Amino acid sequence: MTRLLYALTLVALSSLQAQEQAQAFIGARIIPVEGPEILDGVLVVQGGKVLALGGPDTAIPAGAQRREARGKVIMPGLVDSHSHVGSAEGADSSAPIQPEVRVSDSLNLRSASIMRARAGGITTVNVMPGSGHLLSGQTMYLKLREGTTLDVLAMGRLPNGSYLGGMKMANGTNPRRPSGPFPGTRAKSVALVREQFVKAQEYQRKLKEAGDDPKKRPARDLAMEALVEVLEGKRVVHHHTHRHDDILTVLRLQQEFGFKVVLHHVSDAWMVADEIAKSGVGSSIIFIDSPGGKLETKDLRLTNGAALERAGALVGFHTDDGVTDSRWFLRMAGLAVRGGMSRQGALEALTLSGAKLLDLQSRIGSLKPGKDADFLLLSADPLSVYAHVEETWVEGAKVYDRADPRQRLYAVGGLGASHDTYDLSRLLEEEAMETYE
Repeated sequence: MTRLLYALTLVALSSLQAQEQAQAFIGARIIPVEGPEILDGVLVVQGGKVLALGGPDTAIPAGAQRREARGKVIMPGLVDSHSHVGSAEGADSSAPIQPEVRVSDSLNLRSASIMRARAGGITTVNVMPGSGHLLSGQTMYLKLREGTTLDVLAMGRLPNGSYLGGMKMANGTNPRRPSGPFPGTRAKSVALVREQFVKAQEYQRKLKEAGDDPKKRPARDLAMEALVEVLEGKRVVHHHTHRHDDILTVLRLQQEFGFKVVLHHVSDAWMVADEIAKSGVGSSIIFIDSPGGKLETKDLRLTNGAALERAGALVGFHTDDGVTDSRWFLRMAGLAVRGGMSRQGALEALTLSGAKLLDLQSRIGSLKPGKDADFLLLSADPLSVYAHVEETWVEGAKVYDRADPRQRLYAVGGLGASHDTYDLSRLLEEEAMETYE
């Protein structure tokens, strides 16, 4: 057996054993998000899932690997509902509407930005194309497992084989241009979008009429196919929008065509919080210490989260990485509380609410038996400016460890922290090779 093969075998066996052997984290303060905090808690994970959760009397399986976690805080892995990690790319300048474009075809999964996200405690991301188009393409939901291939990090696939994700749309300033084919006004923007959805409805009708008869089916149209997925609720529309009137325009389009939508950014949410809540639509918001860059964000408030919470609307947080670096995602909760949001609402916005925005709440977003074992160990309360993410775990496997100086680099910065060559799997292979030698 060659050294490399032997090393790979060691890595594979180690990973398998970590999944199959129960692991118990004992004595930590546990914030499950769903349910009250547990001061002297026990978290048991096995097979990539949460097996048990409770106080000091929680039963621990025989043979479980025990980990003393007293003095630490354990909470669910963070869900970033709007990110651009992996050097994500989408539509080009040839047209304002390109729903056939898939961000999955452009991702660099060796990007240092992914390791920085793990260092920030993020375990799930919605990777988006940009907002310079009315429709800039299909997003992808990634679980930040170890690995560098799409199939390893993907959250799943749709029936046509494309990866599970949503559809990125935008209105307001970003998708407008002084001349065609891009729209020059807000009214023209909506007209172009409406035109495409009407075409998609017609394409959908022809598909239904054709049934299983391939001779009657219309020629395959990837753009229309993607929009039909939107109409059928298989893809959630993730809609970039800032100004109060643009937000209401999105809600009117949603009512007209019946698609699922999440509002992103919503700088003026505090002005129209009641209307958002009444629509039943969720929002993914961002807090920025020094806002600027475009006129339509001039009324951004730290009170956005509180306003949406009081109105009864679903609200989650995002980084828009690198508008906010993924390493600092926890800060969103502190800023939201400073603006009047409840502690519980802010913690949910980092986790469970983000999972709901992606329709993944059955798997992620809270610590609950049967859910994915995605969690992080913190040195202090998550709202404290002194808290550090010490470890990040995805499905019962540790993907970030601040105690390792090579990984700590991605949390604190320094020479090499932006290099796109880091690969945790390769690091494990190297360590296994060193052990063999």
